[in-house]
Amino acid sequence: MELESILLPGIDPKRPLVISGPCSAETEEQVMTTAAALKKLGVKIFRAGVWKPRTKPGGFEGHGAEAFPWLKRVKEELGMYIAVEVANVKHVRESLANDVDIIWIGARTTANPFSVQEIADALEGTDIPVLIKNPVNPDVDLWIGAVQRIYKAGIRRIGAIHRGFSSGDNKIYRNLPQWHIPIELHRQIPNLPIICDPSHIGGRRDLIAPICQQAMDLNFDGLIIESHCNPEKAWSDAAQQVSPEVLELILDNIVIRDTKQSTESLAALRRQIDGLDNDLLELLAKRMRVSKEIGVYKKEHNMPILQAQRYDELLKDRIAQAEKMDMSGEFMKTVLMAIHEESVRQQMIIMKNP
Repeated sequence: MELESILLPGIDPKRPLVISGPCSAETEEQVMTTAAALKKLGVKIFRAGVWKPRTKPGGFEGHGAEAFPWLKRVKEELGMYIAVEVANVKHVRESLANDVDIIWIGARTTANPFSVQEIADALEGTDIPVLIKNPVNPDVDLWIGAVQRIYKAGIRRIGAIHRGFSSGDNKIYRNLPQWHIPIELHRQIPNLPIICDPSHIGGRRDLIAPICQQAMDLNFDGLIIESHCNPEKAWSDAAQQVSPEVLELILDNIVIRDTKQSTESLAALRRQIDGLDNDLLELLAKRMRVSKEIGVYKKEHNMPILQAQRYDELLKDRIAQAEKMDMSGEFMKTVLMAIHEESVRQQMIIMKNP
């Protein structure tokens, strides 16, 4: 996939690329006040929600096309680029007609290939940069599929936005980061810029700074952060927006790691990792051989594959051991569940064979 590395002319290529602005374009005064403050920080791309359909009806859902004259003032008077979210063909056409510089596709839209394809068809023949948020569910193939649809429409300035994934049991984050998903996206499309959205991952302004740092430590290309001139009184998502003054503090304190640093000193440690990984694979293979023997025994004695009580005891015991060894219990649970799933698969093959 041949992508252009520069999304917009005049943007400093050094990390992080920063896109900022309020969740919603509420009033002309709010838009201009926020944009002017962000410009002083050096922010060159101003984002604002024009269409804001909420999870439940009844809240502020944006002014729609009425907000474009305010964004045009930001562009013409402050010299900033403007970016908005689009969710359908009508949004695309109105954005293009109002000289929007960047559009992004939201998480709920990315999750629907029909919607993404309609947007892609509407974009054919244009060269506007398009940013694509991850789908609400942790599905890297769905995310890649959205990128491919936009690419096939002829768009070459494409980026991804990582905003986390919905979960029913969130305790800290609004949307779980699940960093391994964007890492896998980068592995499959190495030249695709990835921008982190700490506002939607955290859902709280006190979490934005640490999430920004995590994204930079993982070598993300940029950040899209919601900023409002009076965040406490924002008409939508007030809890996750920061003032431009707070944004300045966050950006000033981010540590950017040296990606050009030589890794020769890591060679010996990496060889150790390679050796340990080989040992792990050998141990897992031995464990599976024992699982197969158990499968043979169960078949000969007409026993069911799943022994729920035994599995529950094993999980609790191994997780407790892992925690004593300074490993996360949740990590060990994930590992053991994957091993158990493979063991069950191996035993099912034995059960099916005559």
